[in-house]
Amino acid sequence: MNPEKTLLFIPTYNERENVEKICAEVLRLRLELDILFLDDNSPDGTGRILDGLSQRNPNIRVIHRSGKLGIGSAHLDGIRWAYEHRYTRLITMDCDFSHPPKYLPEFIECSQTQDVVVGSRYLLEESLKEWNLFRKVLTLLGHLLTRYLLRMPYDATGAFRAYRLDRIPRRAFDLVRSRGYSFFFESLFILHVNRFSIREVAIMLPARTYGHSKMSFKEALHSVKRLFRIYLTTIFNRKRHLLPAGGAGGSWEGASGQSEWDKYWSAQKKSGGRLYDFIAEFYRKYIIKRTINHFIDKHFPRGSRLLHAGCGGGQVDTDIATRVSIAAVDFSVPALRIYRRTHRGPSRVICGDILDLPIKSAGVDGIYNLGVMEHFTEAEIHRILLEFNRVVKPGGKIILFWPPEFGLSVIFLKAVHFLLNHVLRKNVKLHPDEISRVQSRRQVQELIRGAGFSLVEYYFGIRDFFTYSVIVASKGSNLQAMEQGTAPGVACERTD
Repeated sequence: MNPEKTLLFIPTYNERENVEKICAEVLRLRLELDILFLDDNSPDGTGRILDGLSQRNPNIRVIHRSGKLGIGSAHLDGIRWAYEHRYTRLITMDCDFSHPPKYLPEFIECSQTQDVVVGSRYLLEESLKEWNLFRKVLTLLGHLLTRYLLRMPYDATGAFRAYRLDRIPRRAFDLVRSRGYSFFFESLFILHVNRFSIREVAIMLPARTYGHSKMSFKEALHSVKRLFRIYLTTIFNRKRHLLPAGGAGGSWEGASGQSEWDKYWSAQKKSGGRLYDFIAEFYRKYIIKRTINHFIDKHFPRGSRLLHAGCGGGQVDTDIATRVSIAAVDFSVPALRIYRRTHRGPSRVICGDILDLPIKSAGVDGIYNLGVMEHFTEAEIHRILLEFNRVVKPGGKIILFWPPEFGLSVIFLKAVHFLLNHVLRKNVKLHPDEISRVQSRRQVQELIRGAGFSLVEYYFGIRDFFTYSVIVASKGSNLQAMEQGTAPGVACERTD
């Protein structure tokens, strides 16, 4: 990253009265920074004004999205853009002057030594003096809830922040699931629990004289629900918010992640001598294999060309391989060696990464995997699903076996790990980290819809003893829209 390369990010929606004023005020400060606006297809023509500003000033860039996709989603797209363009520092603020630009020099100065700088409305007694009673109560309620439930002493619900991207790994933001206003307290909570340094800067906020709050009652209610869900996760699954040691995590991209999987598959035995090995082998052969057979037979005709993406040892494929043509992909060479020993037939074995499949576009009738998606962050899962969309033919399907947070296998493995590591003090890790288990059907629907699929079937039941959520999705008609960058969730940059 270039030293001291700073980006100011400002999302907009119906801000035509403000964008030129805020831009002029920022430029008057004569700071060495670039400005990125992201507009959600504002009906009032904000986007056209921004394009004009961009044409007149080479330091201004504009991203246009297809519609109003959520303030948290906008910030995640801005953060992603900043990482991709290798900025050292990112400052985020609103466009309605509720975040006065005069504080930008102080934010930049504080970020010399701090990983995160937060504009706080609670350090000065008169900070909210000009706000009406309703807005004061709503804001203070959010502050109290985040303070006492998430144990954060900061102003966690505001958007006026600075991030040191050269110190914060991109994966930290990949852990954020919120796409609405709850993005702000969830992202700060993740940075807080991962021990990044955070400092508050006292700011005085004027009355909202340049616009109106865009937070609806429904959005406020959703944020409260999200807050309590995060609170419960801190009790039952705190690791969900933690960055893995060494930064490798569940990702299959880096060398650390790959070596972890190589180590895992190298340790596999053909017949397990331990109790865990025996139970796992029994479960694969007599329960999971029968379940995958059922869903493959139900959704794919005989002779279909299927891709097993993240195949592992492939013990569950032995029956399927007699009815369909399988191409098996994994990036772990030890796993592929096991697969080849298990399958002496014509199945293709390919060493490759499911984030960048070595398969031609529209090259297969369908894709399936078991116990793969939970090892990736949600942002990586989105990339994987987009890659699946590219590879599957129009009308083709994907079948994902994805463990839910409270599946029996998850509960069982947690109990085994507790026994081995906390009771017997063995320091044993039976499998790589599972960082993205299924939380709800709605979560799954949003993920697959954002990648151009439509949900065909969602199953969680007795067939596999409540182990997996089985998701069947079809490649939808919005493929063309996605390729043109106009489908929901896809950002299109226009710099003219």
